[in-house]
Amino acid sequence: MPSITATRTGPLPLASIGCILASMLSFAIVDALAKVVALQYPPNEVTFFRMLFGLVPAFAMCCIGKRSLIERIRTLDVKGQTLRALTLLGASGFFFAGLPFIPLGEAVAIAYSETLIVVVLAPFILKEKLTTRGAWSACIGFAGVLLVVRPGGGEANWFGPLLLLASALFGALSIMQIKRIRATDDSRTTVLFFSAVGTIVTACTLPFSWKMPTLQALGVMALLGAFATAGQLLMTVAYRRADAGALAPFNYTSIVWAALFGYLAWGETIAALSIGGIALIVGSAIAVAWQRKLPEGPNA
Repeated sequence: MPSITATRTGPLPLASIGCILASMLSFAIVDALAKVVALQYPPNEVTFFRMLFGLVPAFAMCCIGKRSLIERIRTLDVKGQTLRALTLLGASGFFFAGLPFIPLGEAVAIAYSETLIVVVLAPFILKEKLTTRGAWSACIGFAGVLLVVRPGGGEANWFGPLLLLASALFGALSIMQIKRIRATDDSRTTVLFFSAVGTIVTACTLPFSWKMPTLQALGVMALLGAFATAGQLLMTVAYRRADAGALAPFNYTSIVWAALFGYLAWGETIAALSIGGIALIVGSAIAVAWQRKLPEGPNA
């Protein structure tokens, strides 16, 4: 079977393709499970349990290997990791908050506009040059976002998309923060640190917004946390073995899964204009990823 070309210098490992596809399926499952509970519980509570239940597999993965957990933490860039955790936490919180107001496939597509936001903000935050190709890609991608959002409705029509755009903004800040973190930081420790910070921060919000969960809801949120951690770890393995730009097209399979889950679970359909907008977002984001080596896509 012919290998798929990743770059001009070599083939794209099939193991990386498998890992990234499994990762995207995991994230789509997370999004679907999150919508199940987000329709019944406050977003801060959903985020808290996602972080809390994600701690268990993250801790287990950190205990595997030659380096002890203490040694991993000792060499961690705490300041950089904290900023990354807070921005990614904001992305997760706003995403969960926006899920009840918009079809799942469209929600995931809007979240992917974070790649385009990176293009716009990188010259100011990372002091990177904005190329003509990058600027055109961002403009086309944001036109796609407008097609998905379709301005012109009432306040209710705007609320969900605005929350998801806020999620994309925080996701973009998280991506840029990753580029500032020391390369020596272990990826498994990064996932554990994020889960720990997220659990502590969201726990502080529970007195202000809380609804006692049922055992069934706790089970759903436990699965949510487990799949989210699995998705992050699978993505890490994929990016270790292949170029980020080469894997970029596979990232967007999560939109297909999300649209399928939305249809099966809630009978959601995506309008023709939204499909066109999603195509523009995906195409522009892939073009940007091929030009730049962007870390990881949206994180749940």
